[in-house]
Amino acid sequence: MNEHPVNEPYKPNARETRIQIVKFALFSASAGIIETAAFTVLDMVTPWKYWPCYLIALVLSVLWNFTLNREFTFKSANNVSKAMVQIFLFYCVFTPLSTWWGNALTEKAGWNSYAVLFLTMATNLISEYIYDRFVVYRNSMNTNRRAQRQEERSEQK
Repeated sequence: MNEHPVNEPYKPNARETRIQIVKFALFSASAGIIETAAFTVLDMVTPWKYWPCYLIALVLSVLWNFTLNREFTFKSANNVSKAMVQIFLFYCVFTPLSTWWGNALTEKAGWNSYAVLFLTMATNLISEYIYDRFVVYRNSMNTNRRAQRQEERSEQK
């Protein structure tokens, strides 16, 4: 682990950053499975158009992704409520935009709803990683018990 002053943000080295990106991508993929499954069920069993199915599926995947990435990817002990508000603010921008473009592409341009969903999920993956890494968890990476235990084990070696 990198040693760092207590009041300064933790700066992962290149290897740790690659590991973060892989973890984030894998957890996001699992959230994508949840989002796709929820979207599919809602699309098949309700008469709803794209946007309500998408919004419900998105909320489910965000809650899943937030929980896993906070604990395992960024290993953050920051205030859960504060982090959730910051994620909520991200989605205050992302959700209306992605709902708008998703609806426009499926309803007006005739695109396949699953193609739009997967492109939107890819956009979400990239933009949320950047936001989480440099905004939400910038000052709290590797501060939870899991990170502390890992650091203790590496110091004992």
